[in-house]
Formats: sequence, C-alpha cells, structure tokens
Amino acid sequence: MCAVLRILGAKWAFLVLSELMQGPQRFNELKRRVSVIKTQSLTDTLRHLEQNGLVHREVFPTVPITVQYSLTEKGSDFQAALLEMEKWVQKWGSDV
Repeated sequence: MCAVLRILGAKWAFLVLSELMQGPQRFNELKRRVSVIKTQSLTDTLRHLEQNGLVHREVFPTVPITVQYSLTEKGSDFQAALLEMEKWVQKWGSDV
C-alpha cells in the first residue's frame, strides 16, 4: 500500500490519471481540462507519473514542438481501482 501511495500520493495524480483515461491529450488541452491545477504543478505531476511508468510522454517534431500525454498499460490498469473508489464515494461520500 505504501508503494501505491508513493506513486499516486502526488496532489493531482488522481485527477490527471482520470482525465487521461479519456484518451491521449496535448499539454494545453489537459491544462484546460484540469484548470484547477497550476501549470507548474501539472508539469510536476506529469513528470512524476511518467517516472513511475503510468504516463507516456511523446514529443512530435513540429514548430512549435507538440507534446502529447497518454496512459501506459500500467496507467490504464489503474482505471479499475478508480472506478471502485468512485463506487465507494457514491455509497459513503456523505459520511466522510
């Protein structure tokens, strides 16, 4: 459990993973969708998730450079856990 919390304990990790489950997104697109996250925090969260193998960063040689983020297989597997957490919140959320 501690290993999971070390990876996913980053402040915005759950929100970023949830958004990337909708499909690959460019940085600015993701930034618009998670507007509550400041740019530097989003960058830090994406780097953290990439270092831990949950997010893939792909750079396209365009002018200006285009960067796209997507979930790795490891990141996609986390979707089942998120759905279970959502069920728990729906059941017990008002008690928390």
